[in-house]
Amino acid sequence: MLRLSTRDPGFDKAFRRLVRDRRESESDVARDVALILDDVRVRGDAALAEYTARFDGHALASDDDWRITPEACAAAFAALDPDLRAALETAAARIRAYHAAQLPENRDYTDATGTRLGAVWRAVDAAGLYVPGGRAAYPSSLLMNAIPAKVAGVQRLVVTTPTPRGVVNPLVLAAAHLAGVDEIWRVGGAQAVAALAHGTGRIKPVDVVTGPGNAFVAEAKRQLYGVVGIDMVAGPSEILVIADGRNNADWIAADLLSQAEHDPAAQSILITDDPVFADDVADRVGVELAMLKTQKVATESWNTHGVIIEVASLDEAPALANALAAEHVEIATDDPEPLFRAIRHAGSVFLGRMTPEAVGDYVAGPNHVLPTGRRARFASGLSVLDFMKRTSFIQLSDAALREIGPAAVALAHAEGLPAHARSVELRLGE
Repeated sequence: MLRLSTRDPGFDKAFRRLVRDRRESESDVARDVALILDDVRVRGDAALAEYTARFDGHALASDDDWRITPEACAAAFAALDPDLRAALETAAARIRAYHAAQLPENRDYTDATGTRLGAVWRAVDAAGLYVPGGRAAYPSSLLMNAIPAKVAGVQRLVVTTPTPRGVVNPLVLAAAHLAGVDEIWRVGGAQAVAALAHGTGRIKPVDVVTGPGNAFVAEAKRQLYGVVGIDMVAGPSEILVIADGRNNADWIAADLLSQAEHDPAAQSILITDDPVFADDVADRVGVELAMLKTQKVATESWNTHGVIIEVASLDEAPALANALAAEHVEIATDDPEPLFRAIRHAGSVFLGRMTPEAVGDYVAGPNHVLPTGRRARFASGLSVLDFMKRTSFIQLSDAALREIGPAAVALAHAEGLPAHARSVELRLGE
């Protein structure tokens, strides 16, 4: 774990190094992914079957081997413990309500020249959701991806998920039932993203692919952008906690580890103006780690990428936060608003001492699919807009064309495009 202080003469250099640090996988996966994508594009289902047998130990033979039926999802939902079912339903309802408020409005108006202008928002026809298997098989992620798509109006919602040795996560199936997923295919990895983008004999192509995944999945989405739309190329999770010394050190330690347990490459950072509190949190992290089932992953993350930054005043925190542009930012103070107003770059911000980031992962409502790796400088979390596109429209009357057409003619000639100019001039009788 790295300790820094803004009082130290070498802080600026050390902090710049922290900001530049890239925790995404350094392995050269681009070439391997390109080969997989091309293979699936050419050979379709045969390539999917080979990769699934090789990487997941699951044979794709019968229809049941390929797909998980809606009936199986409904059965998984019905079999849930009542308290867990209620928790999923609470999460789904809150996520749905928050995203419904994001739906954009169409525009249709006529300006002073008599020109009718506007735009119409429409959902994409089909969306594909990648749902990881193994350690990262989270029903909450399925809800966070599927519900905005359904709210947007997507008619066909397709999930691909690896099922190692044929084993499925019943919570993921229950979430799929609750969210209204239309198809679930037992394929994963870069090959699944290729199938969603290009289509195969069994799997029809989609228009947008969203969802988390490992380095191969992220690279597949990056390479296929343009063939399909994507949400983002996400990296390891991260949390930045800004806290004064009046916090409970156990709470803040748990908050830091809530992201560290995701991935050995995840990063947890504390900024505080109280050196004694910083020591207390560092001690309590060690205690918390000893109690975690995810101890191995969280310990590697904290030891390798954890950071505590001491500042003379929390007024210094927003500038540091803006440079880090973290996925999650907690402001654990009595009055978080002044700091919040000064933070321009963050995926999502959690205000006050009673708002742990973990609540946002499940039931608060805003999406937990957020930009990582400083991408919050230019990107936002997943929303209904990721599943929609805007079509503008224009309608001119005779009078409107005579009003604004000559300017179009002049600009077309200036750009050396006479056919553009003539298409307007003919209508103007010139």
